Amino acid sequence: MVSLSPNDTAGFAPLAPPTVWQGWDAFVHRAPAPARDAADPVWSQTEREDYHSELAVMRTPAMDSVFTAVRRLLLVNRRQQAGARRGLIISGPATTGKTTTMMALGRSFQLADARQHPGQAARRPVLFISVPPAATPKMLVSEFARFLNMPITDRLNQTQITGAVCDLLGELGTQLVLVDDVHLLDTQRRAGAETSDQLKYLSERIPATFVYSAIDIETSSLLSGVRGAQIAGRFKLFRHRPLAYATEQDRAVWNDLVQAMENLLRLRAHRTGTLVKHAAYLHARTAGRIGSLSHLIREAALIAITEGFREAALIAITEGTERITKQLLAEVELDAAAEAQARPSRPARRT
Repeated sequence: MVSLSPNDTAGFAPLAPPTVWQGWDAFVHRAPAPARDAADPVWSQTEREDYHSELAVMRTPAMDSVFTAVRRLLLVNRRQQAGARRGLIISGPATTGKTTTMMALGRSFQLADARQHPGQAARRPVLFISVPPAATPKMLVSEFARFLNMPITDRLNQTQITGAVCDLLGELGTQLVLVDDVHLLDTQRRAGAETSDQLKYLSERIPATFVYSAIDIETSSLLSGVRGAQIAGRFKLFRHRPLAYATEQDRAVWNDLVQAMENLLRLRAHRTGTLVKHAAYLHARTAGRIGSLSHLIREAALIAITEGFREAALIAITEGTERITKQLLAEVELDAAAEAQARPSRPARRT
């Protein structure tokens, strides 16, 4: 029977979610776990696990395209005082990196804003929320208020909260509003339709550029009917697809991504070039999904570290235990979406 030990959560420190300002600002300014030489005796077991748990986010062509599109929209919207500002919807299958791209976009924008407005710590240039399940208009605008740490009482109605939120965001210099999980708005239901209207109203009242993230928005009800036509008329659609592996250029992009992630590894016996050698296998396992690739490599690295540590404690042997092999990669079970998309033959599991 497998059970958790204190060491499994030794490096865990609870953080505020990025959907509140405290958590978002911590995400923007949080320094990654420092990298040391794998054999450095100063680097503790827990620190090494923490480092591999949060391997840095890799820039991809899709991320660069989103950054460029939003930068242009910010310019287009800069002098738009009222009405239909232009926005962007990032749409694609699950685990293709949509939320990661959107958060990286917000982080980059906020850091640039801080450089342009030094000494103005009260500014809130970016707002990031996630659409709650079965959202109502009041629930949605309350998420805006919660991000800003505005006190909400039962006595405040939707109109009062909305007015206070819009006024405060104007005062705080908010220029970029990021809304995740927009596909949860089902406009075929009354609550979903009214919440969609509320989101449209907020985009008109708040002098900011709105960016939405959604799973396959093209197949949802959000872009259908009269309401959908209004959204489609104001928002560009960026399709965040899994990375392909069909052409030489596709393979070069994927191989560079795998190489960049491999360069971050700090395993005592890992053979450099192993992951790149198995790049085609990694693409087949993950179906080109960035989130699945990150999961696969990080979990494999942590297995190599923790099992090597336990073997060392049992038999006093450390040589050769910390490396990622194709056999080890095959042991890692991925998310259901990736596993359903790709089921290549795997090496026999270790015993």
